[in-house]
Amino acid sequence: MSSFNQSSAQPSTWRRFASPLYFERFAKRGAVVAWSIAIVLGLIGCVYGFLFAPLDAVQGNSYRIMFLHVPSSWMAMIIYVAMAFWSIIYLVWRTHTSILLVRAMAPTGALMCLLSLLSGAIWGKPTWGTYWVWDARLTAMLLLLFLYLGLIALLQSIRSEQRANLVAALWSIVGVVSVPIIYFSVIWWNTLHQGASITMSRGISIHPDMLYALLFMSFAAWAYAIGMILARARWLLLNKYAHSDWAQQIILAKEGH
Repeated sequence: MSSFNQSSAQPSTWRRFASPLYFERFAKRGAVVAWSIAIVLGLIGCVYGFLFAPLDAVQGNSYRIMFLHVPSSWMAMIIYVAMAFWSIIYLVWRTHTSILLVRAMAPTGALMCLLSLLSGAIWGKPTWGTYWVWDARLTAMLLLLFLYLGLIALLQSIRSEQRANLVAALWSIVGVVSVPIIYFSVIWWNTLHQGASITMSRGISIHPDMLYALLFMSFAAWAYAIGMILARARWLLLNKYAHSDWAQQIILAKEGH
């Protein structure tokens, strides 16, 4: 009997996140916590990356751009996968908070994708002698940026909220096929882009201090992205329910009235 009660109570716990009021409180606190973690981890990552990590035998100091390039590249792909996941949740259960998360993720994903391309160009100049080549991974990442920007443009242009939500969900699900193409491009095609330094088959092929810097910066990127997504989702939520009593109380309290 007790096991039945526990199992039946668990779904209701998760369903609380579908409540706009509960999600607003969670997003407000979660964003602050995530940003605080991002600042701490980012500072530690910079210390390891610029003070402890040694010179690279081939690239010298120019390799240090990877502490921005690699985390932003990972986050650009992870966020799009998360968008596809929450889009499926929305299509199955029609929860408004799910599609709000999709809407909130798109600008942060586009930012991470842009940072990946710009930092890659800076890295490419001393390494390849040019800022850009039509390499398979670079081209696939550029396509991912277009997917993000296309989704943002569609959400701005479609006036019907219901239709915009449906388009956002389908766009996210269909576009997620680009993520494995980006990840496996260096394996499937002969590209200039170097392979991964951390793999299951070969293990870790970089200096420990480089690894620590990369991990700290990667977790900082995670925390920053989570904080931005929660803050933007909360803003979208308050705009959606602006005429409700609970939302008006939050807005007035924020304005100091």
